[in-house]
Amino acid sequence: MPTALTPVPFAPEISLFLVTAPVGLFEVTGGDFHSDQPPPFWAFAWAGGQALARHLLDDPSLVAGRRVLDVATGSGVAAVAAAHCGASAVACTDVDPAAVEAAHRNASANGLSLAARVDDPDVVLAGDVFYSPIVAPKMVATLRGFRKNGATVLVGDPGRGFFPERLFELVTEYTVPVPAHLEETEALPTGVWRMK
Repeated sequence: MPTALTPVPFAPEISLFLVTAPVGLFEVTGGDFHSDQPPPFWAFAWAGGQALARHLLDDPSLVAGRRVLDVATGSGVAAVAAAHCGASAVACTDVDPAAVEAAHRNASANGLSLAARVDDPDVVLAGDVFYSPIVAPKMVATLRGFRKNGATVLVGDPGRGFFPERLFELVTEYTVPVPAHLEETEALPTGVWRMK
């Protein structure tokens, strides 16, 4: 799948290897869905991750000198932004090993590096993770675990249908540019939320 190093629309301070052709998520897989292989979420800069990146870039003190974990990293946009902002260590996780590889590749393209792992993170980031009824409860359990251990948990969400708003407080909101062929609109109102 051809990608090109491209400035992130809402966080142009960083660039990612992204699909630049006007195609949707499943078009890059030839229109096929394979349950044993996650779709290439990592090839796009989703609104939630872009909002998190912008929030960190506007206030680097949120992560500067702290240990950061980006959960369900996708392209790694939030992880790369955290590293750019001076986090002491940034790691990322994803069910798709290709996403973790993409995040490390994207960090390197920005002259940054991600750690293989971060124990006891101070800050946990999660962008666009409440997109399905199967994934949402798993993400809630994961994020609650980090919150109970004292981490600040920040989520970027553009109003996905399974976002459990009652568990979060809104920190800020942006209008994030998105590819129309991906989201059926050119911009999405996207909140950055802190887990209570």
